[in-house]
Amino acid sequence: MACALRIRPPNAAAFPSRLLPAAPARIMAFMVMGSIEKIGLDTKHLLAAFGDFWRFFGRIFLWMGSGWMKWRNIRTIFPQMYEIGVRSVPVVSVTGAFIGMVMAVEMYAQFKAVGQAERLGTVIDVSVCKQIGPILTAVMLAGRIGGALAAELGTMNVTEQLDALRVMGADPVRVLVVPRFLACVLLTPILTIYSDILGILGGWFIAVNSLGIPNQPYWHFAQLGVGRWAIMEGVIKSIFFGASIGAVSCYKGFTCGSGASGVGRACTDSFVATFISIIIMNFFFAQLGHDWYQTIYGFRGIFGG
Repeated sequence: MACALRIRPPNAAAFPSRLLPAAPARIMAFMVMGSIEKIGLDTKHLLAAFGDFWRFFGRIFLWMGSGWMKWRNIRTIFPQMYEIGVRSVPVVSVTGAFIGMVMAVEMYAQFKAVGQAERLGTVIDVSVCKQIGPILTAVMLAGRIGGALAAELGTMNVTEQLDALRVMGADPVRVLVVPRFLACVLLTPILTIYSDILGILGGWFIAVNSLGIPNQPYWHFAQLGVGRWAIMEGVIKSIFFGASIGAVSCYKGFTCGSGASGVGRACTDSFVATFISIIIMNFFFAQLGHDWYQTIYGFRGIFGG
């Protein structure tokens, strides 16, 4: 005898209809509250990290003023100057020279169209000295030196070498960070000047030898447009860029997570944070330099007018 199965509908009394419409709204409220909580926690951690960085930065200056003019302290800078300065010369050379060449090729058609091809050197030299030279040099150093410093100090942190220094009574900031920070501050302006020279020569080489611009008018208008202010503005900015590279990279290495993944993440975060700080500082320096220039010299165009 066949037996038919009957599926009974759920008891309506067990699921009051007044609760069913409220379930999606309640879930949505939980999701919104969770998102707000996450944003608050991320903001709190970001502000805490920002405060820890400035405390770390203050410790660097504290140790710089504590007998750092003694020879036993000064000599620790020289190996870092070799690593940061000498070994960065090839990449800075290629970057500086080719950026000047590229600018000459890209801008020649526009200047020739208005009959001002001889003034091409003015724009190239001003752009290289004030903006492109310092920015590209700092970015190259942030990628090469910043990542190396973060990886080196991060590995020492993971392998507990920093704790070993503290046990022996030596502050890792004084022993490891200050020499690297000073080397970055001292050598970034020198590498910037070197990059500016190569960028100017690269633009001149293409403009005169490839594009056919006369040599004497090219240098004449370049000299009129590039003054001491443009050169010093780029050099002063590069000092602060070097300080940012040294401080941020060392801080990321000191605070990296555990394991190889923590060291790799510290290298990535070091470059990203340094690059962002360089771009932000460049904006404020550009605005500040513009205001000071107009206050001291008044308005003068790049063509000497």
